[in-house]
Amino acid sequence: MNILYVANMRMPTEKAHGIQIMKACEAFAHAGHEMELVVPNRRSPIKDDPFIYYGIKSPFKITRLFTTDTVGWGVLGFVFQSALFGIVASVYKGIKKVDVVYGRDEIVLTMIGILTKKKIIWESHDGAWNIWARYLSRRSSGIVVVTESAIDFYKKHNVPGENILAVSNGIDLDDFSNPESKQKARSRLGLPQDEKIALYVGKLDGWKGVDTLLEASVLLSDVKVVIIGGDKGQVEKLSKRYPNVIFLGSMPYNALPNNQAAGDVLVVPNTAKDPISVRFTSPLKLIAHMASHSPIVVSDLPSTRFIADGVALFVKPDDPQALADGIELLSNNMRLSQELANKATEKVPAFSWSKRAERILRFLASV
Repeated sequence: MNILYVANMRMPTEKAHGIQIMKACEAFAHAGHEMELVVPNRRSPIKDDPFIYYGIKSPFKITRLFTTDTVGWGVLGFVFQSALFGIVASVYKGIKKVDVVYGRDEIVLTMIGILTKKKIIWESHDGAWNIWARYLSRRSSGIVVVTESAIDFYKKHNVPGENILAVSNGIDLDDFSNPESKQKARSRLGLPQDEKIALYVGKLDGWKGVDTLLEASVLLSDVKVVIIGGDKGQVEKLSKRYPNVIFLGSMPYNALPNNQAAGDVLVVPNTAKDPISVRFTSPLKLIAHMASHSPIVVSDLPSTRFIADGVALFVKPDDPQALADGIELLSNNMRLSQELANKATEKVPAFSWSKRAERILRFLASV
């Protein structure tokens, strides 16, 4: 097939959706399909070549189209920019030869759906049911979601079940095949060699549940909490409030294989207070942690169960004591920790980007 992936994103971007989109496009290209990624010409603070920044081995075409960058102007600015980008993508000459238009942005895809007759596949990551999502539920040939509970959500809105595919995010196993030793990773990051470390990697946004981990850090007697992520302002503020926690700031995704090697326990503390966290997200870092050979403690949510059921220690979300107890258990019970880590290592190959692409491509051919 000739696939046009339309993504309303800065290229490159430090956000996780950039990794997900680039790796998905690479997997489609690697499977032998004609692949083109279309993005707006928005400015990015990251000046690296996108293929190098994201570690892409099977290159594909990236096209940048004109748009006004009004995203920072608030909701109206975002809607205007998205609609304009959708219009520009609809008249882009390359769209004429494609078999399917694929994307995650409902406003952009709505404009393409109105202005062209192209087959559209919408990949939904947040359970959107706004005016554009409602249009796409009728106009698109199929919807790809990243959790099983998202299928139930859209079926309740009268989307036929056969038009929905649930497939989680993925991992490039080669990127995680030869990480640093724990000693070397800690030395590079300036972390103590002789302490047990519970490591969190990711943004410090509220729905990520980091506040629960920070509160749990006060309850831990012999485990040091280390956090990789957050902007400078967040790190400065939280460092003062939680002096017992080591904050290392934000680091690029391609450092994740080596960075996560520094932890004795890896933590994914997503909150149950946000519907995206509960039902619709597919955490890239959780899949990556499954390749780390380290035990994982994770909030017990439908979204995380969909990925790590049977291979991680699940604890009650938004409960600092439960999280602290889970971290302590994995830190002190080597038999349980090794058992879970081994099971995760056995399961993670099923989450490769290539296997994910195979399922989506079969779905594209069937709808």
